[in-house]
Amino acid sequence: MRQNTMHAAALDRFGGIDEIRMHTLPAPAIAPDEVLVRVEVAGVAVWDPYEREGGFAKMFGIKPHFPYILGSDGAGTIAEIGNEVRGLKVGDRVYGASLVNPKGGFYAEYIAVKAGNVSLLPSKLTMEEAGVISSDAMTARLGLEEMLNLKKGESLMIFGASGGIGHIAVQLAKRMGARVFAVASGDDGVALVKKLGADAAVDGRKEDVLAAGRKFAPQGFDAALITAGGESTDRALTAMRSGGRVAHPNGVMPAPKVPAGVQVKAYDVEIDPDATKKLNHLVETGPLEVHIAQTFSLEEAAKAHRALGTHFLGKLALRVH
Repeated sequence: MRQNTMHAAALDRFGGIDEIRMHTLPAPAIAPDEVLVRVEVAGVAVWDPYEREGGFAKMFGIKPHFPYILGSDGAGTIAEIGNEVRGLKVGDRVYGASLVNPKGGFYAEYIAVKAGNVSLLPSKLTMEEAGVISSDAMTARLGLEEMLNLKKGESLMIFGASGGIGHIAVQLAKRMGARVFAVASGDDGVALVKKLGADAAVDGRKEDVLAAGRKFAPQGFDAALITAGGESTDRALTAMRSGGRVAHPNGVMPAPKVPAGVQVKAYDVEIDPDATKKLNHLVETGPLEVHIAQTFSLEEAAKAHRALGTHFLGKLALRVH
């Protein structure tokens, strides 16, 4: 059963971490093609601070409505269903994503979301894992399968391999038969990506990534997925072969610089029924470990944003219910 009001971690204006405050707000009404989800877990994404500061509103030309509720990923139980929705019912456990949702994001007890943006919780994922995975897994899959067209036997560099997108990409690339060279963060990051199947891993903070990369792929790397930019990234990319391919999600700053003769593609993920279907296929067709470094309560959303600025592996989560 839905409630008329809900608790939400929301903004009265864009700005710093201290702008995130608890609010009591009306639960959103749903359109005929939407479902109302009682949120149990929300993902805390590395791009959430950018949204908190007003970056997405400016980028997409959106006039924001305050209080503004953050959160592009989550999981929970359907509390209400629009009369045009098929294949889902009240009580279903679902997960999904919705970026810059005009009715508010997942940092709340309830979210109204397009039915095509959610799907039934896969049996292989816990509610917590499902709550944090959608956008990152969609980004990893799109980058490897469609932007890079990764093939079996190819050498792949993943920069930012111990992060949210990266640790999923390591697992997917190994499924695709690639030889994976993972650039992670810290000794714990190196240990994680090796456990997830990387053929070689280095600590990007203290090791000579270029030397290790050239040893791993003497003829040059065929492909690279970049989720963290900077001087060390650009230096590592000099190990690409001529004709190699590099892909990175938009928002990686600074954007990577590649040598002459190397293709580079920047991309965005469209969250729609097709992307949701492909995500489900990814989850259902093989083992997938979702690493959650820390879980906070909804009331600790500001604390979670502070944690985004620290060293952590994988994902952060909010437990809402």
